[in-house]
Amino acid sequence: MKLKYSSMIAALLMTATPALASEPIVGSWKMDDGTIIQYASCNQNAFCGTVASGPDKGKSVGTMAGTGSAYTGKVISFKEGKTYDGKATVSGNEMSLKGCALGGLICKSLKLSRQ
Repeated sequence: MKLKYSSMIAALLMTATPALASEPIVGSWKMDDGTIIQYASCNQNAFCGTVASGPDKGKSVGTMAGTGSAYTGKVISFKEGKTYDGKATVSGNEMSLKGCALGGLICKSLKLSRQ
């Protein structure tokens, strides 16, 4: 009987581990206009963002690399079709996404909430 419970506990721990190992950026994020952005691991060190709802569904919003609460990479303004140097900061259920041009002279920020 003891072995049976040990096996069940081991199985539960193994299935819980991937969720604990996820980076905070991974998941669904909602923009103020209701558009949902999905960030997922797209290779060993990067997280790709894709529009998951609305008329722009399927468009890329860029790629970020990092861990914990700080990420850097490229941000694509899917409405303009332009690519910017970007930063993302995750704090709890909020993400701040910032894209800059001209070496950081012109920047735009966007707040998203976790879904």
